[in-house]
Amino acid sequence: MAESRRRFLQSAALTIGAVGTLGAASQQASGGQGAAGAPPQAGRGQAPPPAAPTPASALQVPKVRFGGVEISRLVVGCNPFYGYAHYNAILAVVMREYYTPERVCDVLHQCSRFGINACCYVDRERPRQDLDRFLAQGGRMHLVVQTLPGDPAPLYAARKPLAMYHHGEHTDRAFQDGRMAAVKEWCKQARGLGCMVGVGTHKPEVIAFVEEQGWDVDFFAGCVYNRTRTLDEWKKVLNGELLEMPSEIYLQSDPPRMYQVMRQTRKTCFAFKIMAAGRIGDSGADDAFTQAFASIKPTDGIFLGMFPRMKDEVRENAERVCRILRSA
Repeated sequence: MAESRRRFLQSAALTIGAVGTLGAASQQASGGQGAAGAPPQAGRGQAPPPAAPTPASALQVPKVRFGGVEISRLVVGCNPFYGYAHYNAILAVVMREYYTPERVCDVLHQCSRFGINACCYVDRERPRQDLDRFLAQGGRMHLVVQTLPGDPAPLYAARKPLAMYHHGEHTDRAFQDGRMAAVKEWCKQARGLGCMVGVGTHKPEVIAFVEEQGWDVDFFAGCVYNRTRTLDEWKKVLNGELLEMPSEIYLQSDPPRMYQVMRQTRKTCFAFKIMAAGRIGDSGADDAFTQAFASIKPTDGIFLGMFPRMKDEVRENAERVCRILRSA
């Protein structure tokens, strides 16, 4: 009994020490905020001081050449930062409440420490503020921007991103409505600005179409689940049935179809929603990551959102990517 109690106390001491180390690292990365993400003490409206430099982790996510730079094969996504849960309204609210500006910056800094040096960014008001805050703290990220239809020039002038791509849902609507000429024109405008240009989509047939037409683009961003089918298309694949929330149905047979077209194009591809927007749990995470990296080209990468409310997802994902790519 005494021996069991002694082991318990030793284990508890180790656990407390580990938590204390993690909390200190979190404070350092976020400019002094606590482990729970509370902002540093400052007057209302006063900007926090730049975060102290933090040493890089020995664990570094492998890089791939993309344009004139090397970016990590794991690119941090922005959907959880702003409550784009693609699950239900409750999770969307939880994400928005959790992700204060301080926590967004904290995650970006932690990504940097693990060699994740690229972010899939969306140009809206709140993300602009968070990005400015991160940069003011000394943060650096290559931006791969998903853009809405319209003139791409103001965005490029403001951010000088490494790459921009036409937002997937808008691409898919254009494809369904026979308006792909407008998407092609947007790509021409973006090309004229001097950055890398891509097309986002949830449909393998869109990538096949753009390739067949020989568009002047550098890359594709492809959701591995085709969640933008029309109601008639859903009824066809579901044998006449229709599930609730048809825009958020995730079929296990979809990823192989997207991965196939990604392998067939010589252009760089970024696969996203490889975890089915959180529907794949911890027990299936290794399989989902392994399938993704085994199915895409060595020059390709993945976009992945992080939501570390319950665990250290940044470290966990970095470790998983390193382990899978090393074994491959």
